[in-house]
Amino acid sequence: MPSVAGGASSDASFAVQLVERDARIVELEMQVAKAAQSAEVAEALRAEIEKVRQEAADQRVEFELKQAGVCNVKTARALLADHEGDLAKLKEAEPRLFEDVSVQPRQTGKTGLPNAGAQMKRWRKIAGLEDTGR
Repeated sequence: MPSVAGGASSDASFAVQLVERDARIVELEMQVAKAAQSAEVAEALRAEIEKVRQEAADQRVEFELKQAGVCNVKTARALLADHEGDLAKLKEAEPRLFEDVSVQPRQTGKTGLPNAGAQMKRWRKIAGLEDTGR
């Protein structure tokens, strides 16, 4: 049997080991919390990256549709999925969505205003100025 003095030192040693184990447990719990926090941050960053990638893809599709001469981008984007994302197939199947960019529309019709020369003659006559034949 151990002596009383030896028993006291063994109890102190055991208490020190318990304190060291408790400290190690607290340290490991902090590492777990930090890792969980890092995982949350990493997941938030992954979500942000995915959001930015999706926005970039949407902008790229919109740009390509506008370059192709689409009149209504929203409608064309919705129909593009039906044509497997192929712009050529969409243009072939839905030509009404595309404007002919090479043909510039001509202005036709009248402004509804009287001829400027006739107006000038009228105002000259009212002002009492003679038409000098210009």
